[in-house]
Amino acid sequence: MAGFLTKMFTWWNGSTIGTDVFTRRFGKKVGEDQFGNIYYEGGMSTYGLKRRWVVYKGYADASSIPPGWHGWMHHRTDTPPTEAAYKAREWEKPHNPNQTGTVLAYRPKGSLVVQGERNEVTGDYDAWTPGA
Repeated sequence: MAGFLTKMFTWWNGSTIGTDVFTRRFGKKVGEDQFGNIYYEGGMSTYGLKRRWVVYKGYADASSIPPGWHGWMHHRTDTPPTEAAYKAREWEKPHNPNQTGTVLAYRPKGSLVVQGERNEVTGDYDAWTPGA
């Protein structure tokens, strides 16, 4: 019962019931990445392109899509990484999960959490004032 309620009311824990129904009706599985995310294609988008989507394994975190699959998802290539022997470039970094909301999140000096003074605003910035 808890699994049904989770699917019914949360979108961040895998897929919703609506996504599952759409996937069963129109989706063709294209592949799976190293994180267990499953990629689908089917139906038509508003722009006349085939619709592409991902069903995340566990928590829905868009930053967990690897670079090769990201290019396919955004129609930069029509060949998915499973068919193209995709090799990461030397400048591509390995996946690092989104740290927002954790103790590892970036907090600059002068923020509410970190003590210190903010850097002085330099002359290349003019604050907007109404009527100016």
